[in-house]
Amino acid sequence: MSDFGDDNQPNLTNDGVDVNLDSDDDLFPGAASAAPPSAPPAPTSDTFQGQCTASDGSFITVTISEPTKVGDGVNAYMRFKVSTRTNLTYFKASQFSVFRRFSDFLGLYEKLVAKHIAYGRIVPPPPEKNMSGMTKVKMGKEESSSGSEFIQRRRAALERFINRCLDHPNLRNDPDMRDFLERDELPKASHTSALSGKSLLKKFNSVVETATAKPNKIPNDPDQWFEMKLVQVENLESQMKKLAVNIEALVQTRQELSGHSATFSKSIAMLGNTEEHTVLSRALSQLSEVEERIEQLQANQANQDFNLFCELVRDYCGLMKAVKDSFGQRAKIWHDWQTVESNLFKKREAESRMQLTGKTEKVPVVKAEIAQLEASSAQLKVEFEKISDNLKKELATFEEKRVAEFKNKLIQYLETLLDTQQTLVKFWTEYLPEAKAIV
Repeated sequence: MSDFGDDNQPNLTNDGVDVNLDSDDDLFPGAASAAPPSAPPAPTSDTFQGQCTASDGSFITVTISEPTKVGDGVNAYMRFKVSTRTNLTYFKASQFSVFRRFSDFLGLYEKLVAKHIAYGRIVPPPPEKNMSGMTKVKMGKEESSSGSEFIQRRRAALERFINRCLDHPNLRNDPDMRDFLERDELPKASHTSALSGKSLLKKFNSVVETATAKPNKIPNDPDQWFEMKLVQVENLESQMKKLAVNIEALVQTRQELSGHSATFSKSIAMLGNTEEHTVLSRALSQLSEVEERIEQLQANQANQDFNLFCELVRDYCGLMKAVKDSFGQRAKIWHDWQTVESNLFKKREAESRMQLTGKTEKVPVVKAEIAQLEASSAQLKVEFEKISDNLKKELATFEEKRVAEFKNKLIQYLETLLDTQQTLVKFWTEYLPEAKAIV
């Protein structure tokens, strides 16, 4: 298990106990003495593979399953079963399950961001809202909605989101995360609904904040490392967005190829049925069967393209934005610090003018304001240095995990491509004698 770095901030559990984030023993209280259950099962192809497992055998892993449509019409929503397996002793049991709706995941994310981004921590984002996809689910039949491609992809994305969060020691030990995993009922997060009044107001405020926000970049950054790293992050995000578009096009093309193979198979079969030459008729019939098998092969490969590679790149497009948000928080603290410094300079000038002109009746008030600004400046300086140090550690761990995950997924993806091509060669190799037999 690799930690995202110490920010020297006490982390309070629900019991109000300080947890030392430098120690695995404090991160997993009692884990060393507890008899751990068997190790969690190997993740499936759509499961984030960086699940939290410590060197001493303590672990926590979450799976999301059983998407179920609740209600009818516009008020309908999807509910998911969130199952946890762990040997962390601050949970009530080693295995437990709760049911959560999509808005609960969004609510958890907002709570984590509100508490952790101030320390420069990178909070993985949940999947984005999809109003068109959910409208189809709301208006569809319950059986078809629960098993739809959209819902299954959302289920997998939510599972990756939770396990990415759990892979971060600070997020894993957050009381809101523990409530999310263990508490039977959560307060309804109405502001996360796409059409709620609070959500619309929040979007409006977000637009205003974006328009008036201070820039993410710090002019003449005192640490040029951050300036270079931000350029790298922005370039990486840009290329990943382009790659995501191209992979989606590849998936669509392969799906179209699968459909065309099916049409071709039917046409060849009909031609074989009308052909009077017996050997040629049989060869055409078998060619139809090969094309039918190729149709399924291409459809399976399209799913692998999406699940193994497209979803990975999409996830990291969101994660790169989360990294930029952390940079933005650092820049915000710097700008706040510089604003205080500017006000402090003005107050000191005002005091000097008062002393020179003999108007000293307001000097005590100005001195008090100067003292307050000096304290604020000192505090912001400490926060800026702390977030800079934490962010460097966060980014080092983030890069390490990003490279490892891309390597694993790329190998899996290449293996599926190789298997598909080998199967395709096998199909044609087996069919070739039939074509040669036509006389």
